[in-house]
Amino acid sequence: MPNQEPHLKTGWSSRITKLSVTALVFLTVTGLLIAYAPFHASMEWGVLIHTLIGLLVLVPLVWYSWIHWADYRQYNLSDALLLGYVAVLALFFCLVSGLVVTWQGLFDLRMSPTWRAIHLYSTWATLVTGLPHVLLVWIRARQREPRPAPAPVIWHSLAGTVVGLVVVALLGVLYPGQEYVNELPEDYSYLYGEDRPFAPSLAMTSTGGGFDPESLAGSNSCGTSNCHSQILEEWKPSAHRYSAMDPLFQKVQSVMAEQNGPESTRYCGGCHDPISLFSGAKNIFTEDLTVLHGYNEGISCLVCHGVRETDLQGNANYVMTQPSTYLWQWSEAGAGKFLSDFLIRTYPDEHNKLSKRMFKASEYCAACHKQFIDQEVNRVGWVQLQNQYDNWKASHWFTEGDPEKTIECRECHMPLVASQDPAAGDATDYNRTPGDGMHRSHRFIAANTMVPKMLELEGFEEHVRLTEDWLKGTFEIPEIQDKWAEGPVVKMSLETPDEIAPGDAMTIRVVMTANKVGHDFPTGPLDIIQSWVELHVYDPDGNEIYSSGMRDEKNFIEPGSFMFKAEPVDQYGNLIDRHNLWEMVGVRYRRALFPGYSDTVEYLVDCPTTRAPGVERERAIAGEETQQFDIPLEEGVDQYTVVARLMYRKVDQFLINFLLGEDSGLTAPVVEMNRVTKTIDLTRTGQQAENANKSPDMPMPAGG
Repeated sequence: MPNQEPHLKTGWSSRITKLSVTALVFLTVTGLLIAYAPFHASMEWGVLIHTLIGLLVLVPLVWYSWIHWADYRQYNLSDALLLGYVAVLALFFCLVSGLVVTWQGLFDLRMSPTWRAIHLYSTWATLVTGLPHVLLVWIRARQREPRPAPAPVIWHSLAGTVVGLVVVALLGVLYPGQEYVNELPEDYSYLYGEDRPFAPSLAMTSTGGGFDPESLAGSNSCGTSNCHSQILEEWKPSAHRYSAMDPLFQKVQSVMAEQNGPESTRYCGGCHDPISLFSGAKNIFTEDLTVLHGYNEGISCLVCHGVRETDLQGNANYVMTQPSTYLWQWSEAGAGKFLSDFLIRTYPDEHNKLSKRMFKASEYCAACHKQFIDQEVNRVGWVQLQNQYDNWKASHWFTEGDPEKTIECRECHMPLVASQDPAAGDATDYNRTPGDGMHRSHRFIAANTMVPKMLELEGFEEHVRLTEDWLKGTFEIPEIQDKWAEGPVVKMSLETPDEIAPGDAMTIRVVMTANKVGHDFPTGPLDIIQSWVELHVYDPDGNEIYSSGMRDEKNFIEPGSFMFKAEPVDQYGNLIDRHNLWEMVGVRYRRALFPGYSDTVEYLVDCPTTRAPGVERERAIAGEETQQFDIPLEEGVDQYTVVARLMYRKVDQFLINFLLGEDSGLTAPVVEMNRVTKTIDLTRTGQQAENANKSPDMPMPAGG
C-alpha cells in the first residue's frame, strides 16, 4: 500500500480515518473487556458506552470502509491489501451482529447466543486481520521515511481509547450501583456462637455474616421487563411466595418466640423466611421478627436461585450467596429500569449464573423438605419430623442412575408448561431440547388450598383450582405420563358382603393405596394436616343409617373417625396440638401411607330389621358448604348403598381457632380426593318383608 497520496479520501491524515481507527480501537478493547473481564460496575458502564459509541460511529465506519475500498481497488493484490479486504469483511459482520444484539437488548426478551457469538468472533477476526494489515503498512512506511504516516493516527487512536477507558472507570466509581449494608444488628444475639449466627437453623451465608434484605428481594423486577413475567405470575400465589406471610406461620412464630426465645425462630426462618433470617431480624428486641421484604416474598426468586450448596441433613442446610446486582436493578420504571433490563440482556453471563444444574436434583429440595428437631430446640434430643426426600429415595419412584424410570420432585411439582419465557428449553435434560418451548412451572403445586385464598394472592383462583385437581389426581403431566400411575392420588376400594339380611352385621372395609404420591401420604406436618375417611350407608329408600367422619357445625371431625395423622408429644407426654414442635420429643401415634402401600379401615354396621322414615341427609357446615351428594339408587331394587370418601384439609380446626381465634370464622377448605360406591343386595324372608312394610314409623337402630 503506498504512502499518503493526494487522491486518497481515506489517507492517514483524513478526519474520517482518525475517527474510524480511534472508534475501532476503543470498541475492540471495550468489547473484549466486556467478554472476558470479571463482572464489575465499570464493565456495565463499558457496555453502555460501547453500545452508544457503536451506534454513533456505525454510519461513519460503513462509509469509511466503502471509500477505503474504493481508494485501493485499482491496486494490485498484495498481502497487506488481502488482509485489509478480510478485515473489512469481518468488520461488516461485526457491525451487523452488533446492531442485532443491540436491538435484541432494547426490544427483545433476550439476546441470541448465536448473534452474540458472531459479534465476538467477528471482533477477533477483525483484530487478527486488521492489526497485521496496519503493521505491514507501518513497517513499509518506515522503510520509505523516518516518520511513517500511520504513526499519528495510531497514537491518536490509542490516546482516545485510554481517555475513553478512564471515563468508563470513573463512571464505575461515581455510580457502582446499589450498595448493601451486609451487617447483622449491633444487638444481635449469637446464642450458639459467632460461628453459627443463624442456628438452630443450619442455613449459612457464603460470608458467614448478614445480608442486606434488599439483596435477596425484588422478585417483581424479574417480571416487569417481560422477561420472566409468566414465571413471576406462577410464583405469586405459590407456597414459596407466601411462606413467610402465612398468618398461621406468623402466629406460630410469635408463640415460639414468647415461649422459647426469639432466637429459636431462626430454626423456622431458614426455610420459611430466609430474607429475614439473613438480615438478622429474628433477634431480641425485634417486634415482628420478619422484615418487609421477607414478609412479602418469602422464598423469593433470588433466595432460591442464590443457593449454591445443599446438604441432605435437612433443616435448611444450604449456603446462600448474595447475587451480583446490575446497575439500577431495583428500578421499577423510567430510564433506570430501561437501562437495567438492557444490561441484563446484553451482558447476561452474571445473570445466567442464577440458573444452575443443581436445581434439577431432588437433593436440592431436601435442604428444606427434610426436617428434624434436636436438643438445641426441644432441650431433650433428636427426633425426625417430615421427610419427603428419604421417603422418595426409598420408594419405587426412584431408580438409581436411570432418569427414564425415576420421577423426580421437579417433574411432579414443577411440571412443564408452554412458555414464551427466555428460560424455555433445556438441553441438559434427557427428554428435552433447547427449543421445546417449555419451562418448569413455578407454582410448586402441592396441597394447600387455604392460604392463597385467605390472603387473596394474585391469581389465587387458578392456583386453588389446580391444587384441587392435583389432590384429586386429575392434574395431567404429559412429561411423565408413561411412568406415572393413572387415576386418583390415593386409590380406594370397598369390600362388603354381596348381600345381607335384616338384623345381620354388615362388615365394610375401605382399602386405600398410595397410587401417585412420591412420598408418604399425607406428608408435611402431620400434627396439623388431616386426611380422613367419610363413610355413609343408605337403606333402599336413600335414608342414611350410618355415617362416620362427619364434621359438626364448628368444622370439627367427629371422634372415632379414621384419620391419617400424627400425634406428637412433649417430654411429659402431653399432646402437641398447637404446632408447638419446639417442645416435641416423639410421637404416640402416626399413620400415613408409604408410596405404593395400602391401609385398611373396617366398619361394622347393623342392618336394620325395619324400614325407617325419611331422614334429612343434608348436614350444613361452614355456612355455604353442605355435605350433600347424589346417591345412586336403582328404583324397585332393595339394596343398601355404601359410599366412602377420602377427604383432605391442610389445617385442623383446633389449630386455626387457637392461632387466629374462633371468631375469625376461618376454616380450611376440604377437598374430596376420591370416592367409591358399592351396593349390597337386601334379602328378606316373607315375614320380614311384611313387617318392614307394616312398620314405617319404628325407630331405626343405631349403626355398629
